[in-house]
Amino acid sequence: MDALIALVAGAAVLAGAAALTMSLGPRQRIGRLLTAAPRVTVAEAIELARTGRAPYVRIDGRIDSEAEFEDADHRPLVLRRTRIQVLDEGGWRDVEVAREVVPFEIREGLDAISIDGDSLADGLVVIPRESVGVAGDLADRIPDEVPDELPARLVIELVSSVEHAIAAGVPAVDAAGQPRLGPGRGRPLVLTTLEPAEAIRILGAGSATRRRLAAGLLLVAGILVALGLALVVLPGDVLAASPAPTTIAGSDTRSPGEGPGFVGALGPAFLAVLAIAGLAAGLTIAWVRLTARPTRHPDSTRRR
Repeated sequence: MDALIALVAGAAVLAGAAALTMSLGPRQRIGRLLTAAPRVTVAEAIELARTGRAPYVRIDGRIDSEAEFEDADHRPLVLRRTRIQVLDEGGWRDVEVAREVVPFEIREGLDAISIDGDSLADGLVVIPRESVGVAGDLADRIPDEVPDELPARLVIELVSSVEHAIAAGVPAVDAAGQPRLGPGRGRPLVLTTLEPAEAIRILGAGSATRRRLAAGLLLVAGILVALGLALVVLPGDVLAASPAPTTIAGSDTRSPGEGPGFVGALGPAFLAVLAIAGLAAGLTIAWVRLTARPTRHPDSTRRR
């Protein structure tokens, strides 16, 4: 009964950790894709697109475009996304999203591959420009049912043609027969103008507490499951080897007339120890990945 209670409790805590991890949203997955995708050169990505192999890869290079447009500060842009958000019980929620995008590509030396900018959604990771106020400040752009005193913010995300970028996606040939990097294999297109560590910091902004709580729940779940398995496997093997219905104190196979003790049950015990060690290693890795704080570069700034 004790083993069953431990296993059920471990499963419940594990379910809670999974639910908390899922609540982090798709941007948590973006960070994993950005770091896990294998890096290839732009020339290799073009070759993959033409051969139709279509793996999910990462490329680095300089953004280039022949149709760039300028903002108020005369920056040459290829993409601008403007979002108006309000703060409710579930966090910041979009009430208006405006996107301006022109055809652009990532160039490495003489090689270039176009980027499917229209497909960029959660995969766009840049330093946002934010202006915070209340909904009443944007009355002409906020739905009438939103209270004027509700916190609101304007978020602007820019991609310039003078920046270096990292993109992750599936290379393929478009309708015009040109190589293009876009979403595929059930994964989104990712584009960032930041270093991977800084991009992950932006993606994880506001969710550090939940990540640590999820890591703690994973640790507790692992301990409970390991305890339940130990209660199921080890006592059964030990007691089953005894000729008496109860445990004999001081049992030793070298003593005549006494039970065999732990001798004969070393196999399951050894496997249980290995399982617990593997579980501990997995939980340690999960804890490190969920609670690690990427190094913040001194030249990174956030405008408000």
